[in-house]
Amino acid sequence: MRDFHVHSNYSDGDFLRGMVRAAEAAGLEGVGFSDHCNVASRERPASMRSVYGFNLDLTYERRRRGIERLREDFDLEIYDAVEMDYDPRDEAAIGAFLAEADFDYAIGSVHDVDGNNVQVASHFAEMTDAERDAVVDGYFDRLVALVESELFDIAAHVDLLERTPPLRGRATAEHYRRVARAFTDSRTVPEINAGRALTDAEVVHPSAPFLTVLREHDVAVTVGTDSHHPDEIPDRAGFLAEFVAETGLEPVVPDGLER
Repeated sequence: MRDFHVHSNYSDGDFLRGMVRAAEAAGLEGVGFSDHCNVASRERPASMRSVYGFNLDLTYERRRRGIERLREDFDLEIYDAVEMDYDPRDEAAIGAFLAEADFDYAIGSVHDVDGNNVQVASHFAEMTDAERDAVVDGYFDRLVALVESELFDIAAHVDLLERTPPLRGRATAEHYRRVARAFTDSRTVPEINAGRALTDAEVVHPSAPFLTVLREHDVAVTVGTDSHHPDEIPDRAGFLAEFVAETGLEPVVPDGLER
């Protein structure tokens, strides 16, 4: 069992060493640090980087030195990865940065639609049903573009809006089929993401209907706990192990590790 999606203090997670200790204690064979990164030059994302400190494009070399030291101290695979915010307008900048940084693999994520983070319920609470449906359409349009861009090895939490009550349950089978068709023609694979699986919401990404469509299209998957703190890793990793066993899934490693 390897976990390809955890965060460290180089974005919004805990210290590298503590995360690796927890992964080792959980019996994992490998753990991948995929800290958040955004390289957009527009005013709003640049401001958000300043507020939240998601500046891996400036600090990845320092983090890499830390990872190299941990590889000497621990007997498990430790991967040097990234989770990039995706916007079609930033494809050239993302591609240039990924080529320069040469991570072990890259994760792509859609977090925003029309400037609104899809995880923040208050952004959508006062919208009409038609407006919310338009947000859902926009999310899946952007997700398809992410997959078709071929910039990423993994697409993270591919129905992230299921975390958000005003948007939950609005995706359709056709949304899922569009994404599945894109995956069948791409090297990018979706992940089984356990970031909200053990909360009261019990949200697993992708949802059961979405996963069914992906399986109908023979789309491979990988796994990630999306952990930000050491105490999250054991339970989420255990959940994923049980989930793939119960569903008969055989997760693959990211394409970047196969090259």
